[in-house]
Amino acid sequence: MTNNVAWWNLPIDELEQMADKDGKIKLETKTKTIKYNNKTIEIPAYFANNLRDEKGLKMCTHTNPYSGEKCELPDFASLIYCNIKDAEWTKHYNIMQQGLTWFQKYFPKQYYVLLD
Repeated sequence: MTNNVAWWNLPIDELEQMADKDGKIKLETKTKTIKYNNKTIEIPAYFANNLRDEKGLKMCTHTNPYSGEKCELPDFASLIYCNIKDAEWTKHYNIMQQGLTWFQKYFPKQYYVLLD
Protein backbone atom coordinates (compact mmCIF):
# COMPACT_ATOMS: atom_id res chain seq x y z
CA MET A 1 0.00 0.00 0.00
CA THR A 2 1.19 3.50 -0.82
CA ASN A 3 2.33 5.49 2.23
CA ASN A 4 1.11 8.97 3.18
CA VAL A 5 -1.05 9.46 0.09
CA ALA A 6 -4.60 10.75 0.20
CA TRP A 7 -7.05 8.00 -0.77
CA TRP A 8 -8.16 9.89 -3.88
CA ASN A 9 -4.58 9.75 -5.19
CA LEU A 10 -4.21 6.00 -4.80
CA PRO A 11 -3.97 3.81 -7.90
CA ILE A 12 -7.25 2.11 -8.81
CA ASP A 13 -5.83 -1.36 -8.08
CA GLU A 14 -5.06 -0.33 -4.48
CA LEU A 15 -8.54 1.12 -4.06
CA GLU A 16 -10.04 -2.12 -5.36
CA GLN A 17 -8.01 -4.08 -2.80
CA MET A 18 -9.36 -1.84 -0.02
CA ALA A 19 -12.99 -2.32 -1.10
CA ASP A 20 -15.38 -4.81 0.43
CA LYS A 21 -17.54 -7.20 -1.66
CA ASP A 22 -20.01 -4.37 -2.38
CA GLY A 23 -17.25 -2.05 -3.61
CA LYS A 24 -17.35 0.23 -0.57
CA ILE A 25 -14.09 1.51 0.85
CA LYS A 26 -14.04 1.90 4.60
CA LEU A 27 -11.74 4.61 5.84
CA GLU A 28 -10.62 4.76 9.44
CA THR A 29 -12.64 7.05 11.67
CA LYS A 30 -10.37 6.94 14.68
CA THR A 31 -7.49 9.12 15.66
CA LYS A 32 -3.95 7.76 15.48
CA THR A 33 -1.06 8.45 17.78
CA ILE A 34 2.57 8.84 16.81
CA LYS A 35 5.61 9.02 19.09
CA TYR A 36 7.80 11.95 18.06
CA ASN A 37 10.57 13.64 20.08
CA ASN A 38 9.51 11.75 23.23
CA LYS A 39 5.95 13.08 22.88
CA THR A 40 2.76 11.29 21.97
CA ILE A 41 1.05 13.19 19.18
CA GLU A 42 -2.59 12.56 18.37
CA ILE A 43 -3.55 12.74 14.70
CA PRO A 44 -7.22 13.76 14.19
CA ALA A 45 -9.42 11.21 12.41
CA TYR A 46 -9.75 13.18 9.16
CA PHE A 47 -5.97 13.42 8.76
CA ALA A 48 -5.33 9.92 10.15
CA ASN A 49 -7.26 8.49 7.19
CA ASN A 50 -4.43 9.65 4.94
CA LEU A 51 -1.64 8.13 7.05
CA ARG A 52 -0.76 4.67 5.82
CA ASP A 53 1.77 3.86 8.54
CA GLU A 54 3.49 5.43 11.51
CA LYS A 55 6.94 5.65 9.93
CA GLY A 56 6.42 9.23 8.79
CA LEU A 57 9.37 10.65 10.70
CA LYS A 58 11.54 11.62 7.72
CA MET A 59 11.97 15.38 7.65
CA CYS A 60 10.61 17.59 4.84
CA THR A 61 11.34 21.25 4.21
CA HIS A 62 8.44 23.63 3.53
CA THR A 63 8.55 27.26 2.49
CA ASN A 64 6.02 29.95 3.35
CA PRO A 65 4.86 31.12 -0.11
CA TYR A 66 4.50 34.72 1.09
CA SER A 67 7.56 35.29 3.29
CA GLY A 68 9.96 32.75 1.79
CA GLU A 69 10.78 31.57 5.33
CA LYS A 70 11.52 27.82 5.61
CA CYS A 71 11.11 25.18 8.26
CA GLU A 72 11.26 21.41 8.56
CA LEU A 73 8.42 19.06 9.44
CA PRO A 74 8.27 15.29 9.90
CA ASP A 75 6.35 13.51 7.13
CA PHE A 76 3.19 13.06 9.19
CA ALA A 77 3.03 16.80 9.97
CA SER A 78 3.90 17.60 6.35
CA LEU A 79 0.87 15.58 5.27
CA ILE A 80 -1.37 17.58 7.61
CA TYR A 81 0.16 20.85 6.35
CA CYS A 82 -0.61 19.83 2.76
CA ASN A 83 -4.17 18.89 3.78
CA ILE A 84 -4.60 22.33 5.39
CA LYS A 85 -3.47 24.07 2.20
CA ASP A 86 -5.71 21.82 0.09
CA ALA A 87 -8.68 22.55 2.38
CA GLU A 88 -7.96 26.28 2.04
CA TRP A 89 -7.89 26.09 -1.77
CA THR A 90 -11.05 23.97 -1.93
CA LYS A 91 -12.85 26.10 0.68
CA HIS A 92 -13.29 23.29 3.21
CA TYR A 93 -12.76 25.66 6.10
CA ASN A 94 -13.82 23.27 8.88
CA ILE A 95 -11.06 20.84 7.86
CA MET A 96 -8.61 23.70 7.50
CA GLN A 97 -9.44 24.89 11.04
CA GLN A 98 -8.96 21.39 12.49
CA GLY A 99 -5.50 21.31 10.96
CA LEU A 100 -4.61 24.82 12.11
CA THR A 101 -5.65 23.99 15.68
CA TRP A 102 -3.58 20.80 15.55
CA PHE A 103 -0.51 22.73 14.31
CA GLN A 104 -0.88 25.35 17.03
CA LYS A 105 -0.86 22.59 19.65
CA TYR A 106 1.92 20.31 18.36
CA PHE A 107 4.12 22.47 16.10
CA PRO A 108 3.69 26.09 17.24
CA LYS A 109 7.00 27.38 15.82
CA GLN A 110 6.29 25.84 12.41
CA TYR A 111 2.72 27.13 12.60
CA TYR A 112 3.97 30.71 12.92
CA VAL A 113 6.40 30.23 10.03
CA LEU A 114 4.05 28.49 7.59
CA LEU A 115 0.44 29.18 8.52
CA ASP A 116 0.08 32.36 10.58
